[in-house]
Order: sequence, then structure tokens, then C-alpha cells
Amino acid sequence: MKRILALRLAAAAVFAAAFAAPAVAQSSFPERPIQMIVPWGAGGGTDAVGRILAAVLQEDLGQPINVVNRTGGSGVVGHSAIATAPADGYTIGIMTIEIGMMHWQGLTDLTHEQFDILGIVNADPGGIMVSADSEHKTIESLLEAIRTNPKGTFTGSGTGQGGIWHLGLAGWLLSEELDPGQVTWVPSQGAAAGITDMVAGGVDLVPTSLAEGRSMIDAGRVLPLATMSAERQPLFPNVPTLAESTGSDWTLSVWRAVAAPKGLPEDVKARLSEALEKAYNSETYGNFMRERGFGMRWAGPQEATELVAADDASLGEVMKRAGLAAQ
Repeated sequence: MKRILALRLAAAAVFAAAFAAPAVAQSSFPERPIQMIVPWGAGGGTDAVGRILAAVLQEDLGQPINVVNRTGGSGVVGHSAIATAPADGYTIGIMTIEIGMMHWQGLTDLTHEQFDILGIVNADPGGIMVSADSEHKTIESLLEAIRTNPKGTFTGSGTGQGGIWHLGLAGWLLSEELDPGQVTWVPSQGAAAGITDMVAGGVDLVPTSLAEGRSMIDAGRVLPLATMSAERQPLFPNVPTLAESTGSDWTLSVWRAVAAPKGLPEDVKARLSEALEKAYNSETYGNFMRERGFGMRWAGPQEATELVAADDASLGEVMKRAGLAAQ
């Protein structure tokens, strides 16, 4: 009888251990280094945000986080590398607003639906800027001039053809019931190049984030006329919103999120998202972002996914109406 009881107890112990083992393995995540993919080049804003997050995250997760830049294809290469990695939590990456543009442009079939979004960690609202020596000192004055002058009289820049700030301008013009081609777009290598060209007299306006024009604004060489945010920006409290000044309902912010391949185990997803929120709220991350003029914005997995989906639909509509969509 004792022998039978002992055998039963041993079997029960083996049975319990078999079911307990996976739980122990899952709760110990991560057990090895994590790779963070950045879809844009080293030294840029997205790279900077990714590297500071990696440094703060690894303190909490207890494993190194190695940042890898995977550039090319207007963001397609890096975003694809994140989406197609094993969904085990050991590959994460920085997702940018371009995920809501690339498939409309016909560059890829990839969309936000192929990711588990862990959280949005930054957002920089767009704005309308002119050179300090422009005759237009208010957004109302600039809008009236754009409206009443022949098509192509005014030029804008700040990104490539069909890039995010080109869409920012097109969305604003459409909201004012104007042809999005009323202002001629001059492609550039980015916001900094566009602003430099504007100050030199090459273009009339730049519809990029005010944060990217901060140094020129502080130097008195660039005049910000309006922000594309729903409320005035804390860094630029004297700059009105489009809604305040012209009644436009157009808003646009470029954001950065941390994402992983679709299908993460729930406990791994929860662990990464909790660590990410903790990193976002850290003094180290906050100081870094404020010192560089990046906008602070947190949204957890559910809210972030909803925001990304809404931007995808909004940008797609603008691209279709502006003739910039491939489908």
C-alpha cells in the first residue's frame, strides 16, 4: 500500500513539474540579448530615440539590447525585418508613421496589422513655418495669399515627394478646400535641408514639426505661423493651432512607437510593454527627449494600435485625394 502511495505521489510530482516548467521558462523572459531594429539611418532622430530607449530598457530587463540600423526602401527594409522576425520577444524595433504610408505608395504590402505595438513613445506635431523675412507674419495672411495667387506661386519643402510633410501640407490645403497642388512641392533630403533652403530664399514655406525648426526659430531666422496639433505646444506656447487661426480641422503628428512581430506570447508582450512604459517615465528618457526638443507622448498597446490605425486611414485618404497613392 505504501509502495502504491509513493508511486502515485511521484507521478503527481512529475505531472505538476511538467505543467510548471513552461510557466517558469516564460516568467524568466528575457534570457538572452534582445535586438532592436531601427528602420532609419544612424545619427537621425529615430536612431537617437531607439538608442536611449535601448539603454534604459536593458537596465530593467537585465539583458543587453543591441540596436541595429536596417535602412532602405523608404523604411520598408527595416519595418519588414521587424515584422518577419520570430515572435518571441527577442526582436523588437522602432515603428514610425511611414508604416501608414508605404503600402498606399505601393512600396510594400506591409501594414501595422502585422505587428504587436507595445507603445507610442514620442510624437511631434507638424507646423507651418516661413522665413523670418517673409512678408507673411500670420497663417491667415499666408493662406489668403496661397488662395488668391495662381497655382504654383508658392513653394514648400521639407521631405521627399510624397513624404510625410508633403502629406502634411496636402492635408492642410485640402482642409481649407484648396487643391493640394496649389503649393508646388520641392523635394528635399529632410526637414533640415528644407528649412535651410527656405532661409536662403529657395522655397516659401516648410510644413515640418516645429521641434525640427527649433534652433532656427530660437535664432530668429524662422517664423512659426501655426501648429498642426489639437492644442498649442508647450515648447511653442505663442504659436496658434490651425483650428484657432483658420478654422482648419487638420492635425498631424509624426510619432515613434516600439513594436514587435505579430503573435507575441501574452506574458512576453506584457513584460515588454511594462518595461517600455517604465523607460518612458524614467528621468533619463524624459531629460534626453526634452533637451533635444522631442515631443513626449505615451500610449499603451491598445491606444497606440488605435492611433496608428486612424493615421493609416487618414494618410491614405489624403494620398488618394492628392494623387500620391498607388491604389
